[in-house]
Amino acid sequence: MNPDQQGFTLWFTGMSGAGKSTLSGSLAQILTEGGSKVEVLDGDDVRTHLSKGLTFSKEDRDTNVMRIGWVAQLLARNGIIAMTAAISPYTEVRNEVRAMHELRGIPFVEIYACATVEALATRDVKGLYKKALAGEIAHFTGITDPYEVPDKPEITVKTDSETVQQSLEAILSYLRSRGLLNT
Repeated sequence: MNPDQQGFTLWFTGMSGAGKSTLSGSLAQILTEGGSKVEVLDGDDVRTHLSKGLTFSKEDRDTNVMRIGWVAQLLARNGIIAMTAAISPYTEVRNEVRAMHELRGIPFVEIYACATVEALATRDVKGLYKKALAGEIAHFTGITDPYEVPDKPEITVKTDSETVQQSLEAILSYLRSRGLLNT
């Protein structure tokens, strides 16, 4: 373990099924094997444990994202690489989380996991996109609720045309170029 590790936050955003959890989990394993201290804040887990009872209204979604952001900056300021994997659909609240980090001098890297709705629907084993497109699911992000694409993410990975390994290499390359990783 590296006692001199600088903490920072990797904020994975993208629609449901875009690969946020897959990428953050794979990246966490790579970094942990390299001796880094890493915590992944997965959106589904946070909703179960930290944000239980919140609905999918805009206000509750924003509250959920702000809670994730607060925990991420707390971890990062204590030398941990905090990774989030939550849809976080609204630009304004993502920017608030970024500002929270910048105010404390904590590096914040937004990673947009981009994929077409068609690709997401094709690989959706639960059939949620099919139901949402048929009008059977209310408040489904990107279909019946908005997903605001990031204006200027530090990294965009095209998970419908790149392999997981290609996306991971792009992320690792960026982190090395910023001096956030020593390996």
